[in-house]
Amino acid sequence: MSTTIIGFPRIGENRELKFQTEKYFRNEITESQILSFSKALRKKHWRILKETQIEAIPSNDFSLYDQTLDTAFLLNIIPAEVANLDLTPLEKYFALARGYQGAKGDVKARPMKKWFNTNYHYLVPKFEKNTQIKVTGSKIFDEYQEACELGIQTRPVLIGPFTLLQLAEYADNTSAKDFVDSLVDGYQDILRKLEALGAQWIQLDEPSLVKDLNTEEKQLFCNIYQRLTENKAINILVQTYFGDVRDVYQELIALNIDGIGLDFVEGRQNLSLVKQGFPADKTLFAGVVNGKNIWRNDYQKTLDIIKQIPAQNIVLNTSCSLLHVPYSVKNEVFAENIKAHFAFALEKLAELTDLAQLVKGENPQVLASNQALFTNERVVRDEKVHQKLAQLTEADFTRPDTFEVREQIQKAKFQLPLLPTTTIGSFPQTKEVKQTRAKYKRNEISKTQYHDYLATRTKEWLKWQEEIGLDILVHGEFERNDMVEYFGQNLNGYLFSKNGWVQSYGTRGVKPPIIWGDISRAQPITVYWSKFAQAQTKKYVKGMLTGPVTILNWSFPREDISLKESTLQLALAIQEEVLDLEANGIEIIQIDEAALREKLPLRQSDWYTQYLDWAIPAFRLVHSKVKPTTQIHTHMCYSEFTDIIPAIEQMDADVISFEASRSNLTILDELQAQHFKTQVGPGVYDIHSPRIPSVEEIEQTIKQILAKVPIEKVWINPDCGLKTRGEKETKASLVHLVQAAKNCRGSESYGQTKSIL
Repeated sequence: MSTTIIGFPRIGENRELKFQTEKYFRNEITESQILSFSKALRKKHWRILKETQIEAIPSNDFSLYDQTLDTAFLLNIIPAEVANLDLTPLEKYFALARGYQGAKGDVKARPMKKWFNTNYHYLVPKFEKNTQIKVTGSKIFDEYQEACELGIQTRPVLIGPFTLLQLAEYADNTSAKDFVDSLVDGYQDILRKLEALGAQWIQLDEPSLVKDLNTEEKQLFCNIYQRLTENKAINILVQTYFGDVRDVYQELIALNIDGIGLDFVEGRQNLSLVKQGFPADKTLFAGVVNGKNIWRNDYQKTLDIIKQIPAQNIVLNTSCSLLHVPYSVKNEVFAENIKAHFAFALEKLAELTDLAQLVKGENPQVLASNQALFTNERVVRDEKVHQKLAQLTEADFTRPDTFEVREQIQKAKFQLPLLPTTTIGSFPQTKEVKQTRAKYKRNEISKTQYHDYLATRTKEWLKWQEEIGLDILVHGEFERNDMVEYFGQNLNGYLFSKNGWVQSYGTRGVKPPIIWGDISRAQPITVYWSKFAQAQTKKYVKGMLTGPVTILNWSFPREDISLKESTLQLALAIQEEVLDLEANGIEIIQIDEAALREKLPLRQSDWYTQYLDWAIPAFRLVHSKVKPTTQIHTHMCYSEFTDIIPAIEQMDADVISFEASRSNLTILDELQAQHFKTQVGPGVYDIHSPRIPSVEEIEQTIKQILAKVPIEKVWINPDCGLKTRGEKETKASLVHLVQAAKNCRGSESYGQTKSIL
């Protein structure tokens, strides 16, 4: 009974990788310096794994930006527009991740999407007609050798060929089938080179196997691996996570592979599948320690699962990579009786070791100590909250007036021009903003001084928005540290880590709050600054809220009650905030559901019975009691929404803005096909790149939108909030956005799509 993990957090104990990479972006350190730093960080992590007695240690789970991008770069799957730039390999790598705008060219970043059902984002690979797949990178080999130099034998990790093909974009009328042969050749070359270096195993991550697979997809998977495993050079572990492999289990166990990794936390049917039989000549890598949540493992429950697994050779594993949880509880200041309930990445390593010992009949006192955590109720039940939930009726989830009636009422009230312009909410959180907030937290400045500073910043940006001609303004959210944490700090039932950072994408980290108990609103949250901002201008200023589903999905949720119950508690709390904003004169309210899709089951058959059946009503509960004159907006970002358009329509918002720029506006076809009635704001430029789009570029994007959506239904906005961008690029981009919208309003050719929907 040995132990391993699928992957380790790469951002560092104190987000060191983020800060060093951003220095590189600012030209404060050289390419050799960022690479040298990365090597030292990997060395530190490998030694930690060794010291905590993890027996099978992965390598190549580290990335400067994204592991899917790493795999594409390794295999020369680089779009021509970037491949042909006169840049170093590292500069090309970051051009794919962030875009490039400079003396040597101007290219957009690759599309970015959510990694299955997590808040991590991956870069979408692109196959073109002229793509020549071959092993041109050396990262996987270099990092294996680095570990060898430390005396550590590792298992290199790579995105598997099937999942790579499933996640990719195909240009020039190509398809996955066009690249199978050359891709398999490339992977075989990788296996041979690793064998020559002394590697004994390779881990090929195939999370796409836990999704619904049709006959063609299953055949594609089998064909790939039947070819790949002919005369295979080293042991192959096919690693899955985030669900079960019910569609392909028999095919999987029949392959000429040496290990199969299954998730026994989210994989609801995996235990019953292995009970049907597991090959004696294969090793089962059993994901029994939750890699996505931060609660302590219940050892007895886990041991009960392990005892039911019939495999002869078992390696205890995490359910997924630990990049989805913070680094260590040791960095937190929670009271000991609270801290005892949490296990971050480092603590999960110890849990694996404990479980391995317990399976062997060793160290029984560990089990007794662990069970003590689960003996008594952890939190006191809030009866008022449960009473409110019990009293909800169908009427509480429905606005009395239909969308069509509200649309006409709001059109008469707001008198907005065609293609009204706005932003998604936040403005740049500059170094000065962050330093001032930190000074206030450290009591170095008074509350009055802090508020005066926020008031000044808010006034400045409101005035600037008026000057450039934005139609609907925002106050900029300078008082907010994070769109979820800020709300959680004003809700009962939440706890907040000091250093619980988790990578969201690239250098972007989030610090998810922890839902500890029942949730209720402690006090008004956004009313003061929304009311203050509206008093500064005659234009409408949007109230800005985070929706209940996103707050839940971007928090570490409780495991003692259902996600549905926690979300409805949040919905009742945010409903109070919505009604307070309305009562204080805020007539346009945006309730962001950026993470709506995040916990959507990976299997379509489960969408409406295990998630959307309560997630969509929870959003409606938030705004069901507002007046028909109050316009409700929502926003969704960096995910795939085309297949849940009917559910999104059921949210019954008045305006929905989508991330669309990095996904090439593909959502528009589905909006048109579904006769989508809600007004929409597809993002017209990518805010996750430092590029400044030209007026002409935005005009072309608007033209594409209006070819599919009637002009009277369209809003013009960036694709997400501007918190992470610099002031210079933000202002230049928004000036271009406003001018492009004005130019399009004046062109009759843009108004010819009114009859499409």
